[in-house]
Amino acid sequence: MKDNHDASKKAIIAAIIGNSFWGFSFMASKTALSITPVIQLLSHRFLLAFIMMNLLAVTPVGDLHLWRKPGKPLWPLLLLGLFQPVIYFIGEQYGIIHSTTIFSGVMIAMIPIASILAAIPFLGERPGLQQFFYCLLSVAGVVGMGLLTKSSGSLDWIGVFSLIVAVLAAVAYSLLSRRISRRYSPFERTYGMFGFGALVFTTMALCSLDGDLKEYVRPFKEPIYLTCMIFLVVCCSIISYFVTNYVLTKLTVARATVFANLTTVVSVLAGTFLLHEPFSPVGLLCCFMILLGIYGVQKETGPKEKIKER
Repeated sequence: MKDNHDASKKAIIAAIIGNSFWGFSFMASKTALSITPVIQLLSHRFLLAFIMMNLLAVTPVGDLHLWRKPGKPLWPLLLLGLFQPVIYFIGEQYGIIHSTTIFSGVMIAMIPIASILAAIPFLGERPGLQQFFYCLLSVAGVVGMGLLTKSSGSLDWIGVFSLIVAVLAAVAYSLLSRRISRRYSPFERTYGMFGFGALVFTTMALCSLDGDLKEYVRPFKEPIYLTCMIFLVVCCSIISYFVTNYVLTKLTVARATVFANLTTVVSVLAGTFLLHEPFSPVGLLCCFMILLGIYGVQKETGPKEKIKER
């Protein structure tokens, strides 16, 4: 019992760290996107992350046994990488472009709720009523925060469809990562995700540039781009995705996915203190709702914590 409690505590701390990094990622991504297109940025991010994962694989940190242990096919990891980052990022980016900021924010905030509902039939994880209520409270805080922001953009069917695809991809990733967590370590899952993401995004980037390698590496001549890329690769990719896969090993989908709402709180606070953006009392209330919801989901563990046997 004590071991399970300690593991849950470590997973919660890890989730806070990983999602806090994602909360700061919007500033780095916004700066980097002023220098290079999104597909090229994603290619650089996941290609460099995959290279670093290979370097880590030969150290004690790298728990990689895909080729040394029988019974570990690569297809679950490739499927994981297809859902996240490939389908999710493409759906999210096109969704943001073709929808209002409010609608895109609300749709992304639905991921924890959709994940909890999907985990009931696919993983046999049934949240308690209080747990579901607290998750709704946290999501309501994110929605409220989105309503406070000035909306921009226009909504069309491409945006709606793209965001639905992004939400479904995020849910599928959470369920699959949790499902295969007994056979594949967090490092192996992260390694597979980055490898597939690097392959797809780099192919797309080079095709868009007609194979011009000079243009592909041109953004790295900008010191600010290099700084943003280091943060996105190390903190928002390697650490955050590894942490997420680790958390999905130790916690139920409900307890793990609700931490995604923490990124909104961190983003708002970062904008307030670093970019001097306005912050209202209503915004403070929304942040409190998000944090209270996350706390409530962790406190109310629900009747099932085990991964459903395959």
